[in-house]
Amino acid sequence: MSGKLPECGVARFLVLLEGPWATLVVRELLHGTLRFSQLREALPGISPHTLTSRLRRFEAFGIVTRAVYAEVPPRVEYTLTPVGERLRPVLEAMAVWASSVPQLAPASAI
Repeated sequence: MSGKLPECGVARFLVLLEGPWATLVVRELLHGTLRFSQLREALPGISPHTLTSRLRRFEAFGIVTRAVYAEVPPRVEYTLTPVGERLRPVLEAMAVWASSVPQLAPASAI
């Protein structure tokens, strides 16, 4: 992963939150700190590899923090940083917009 991000804000957003799972991972973390297994349970269908990849990317760019506790078995928790928390109004706006789109597209649009 390159450390250089696009200058354009929209392009930067798309690079940081690439793929369909990234936004959903953030959505779940907006509820508070979660363990890896809790995130997997909240996101049926996500592979461990994909979840790990998204969390590592978010950690590298300061969107989440990862806390490791020296227990047996080890406990790892993920929390949104203030930068990650600022995604809340973005996701809320996306949800409002998506709710305004009709369920079925007209036949002429398909």
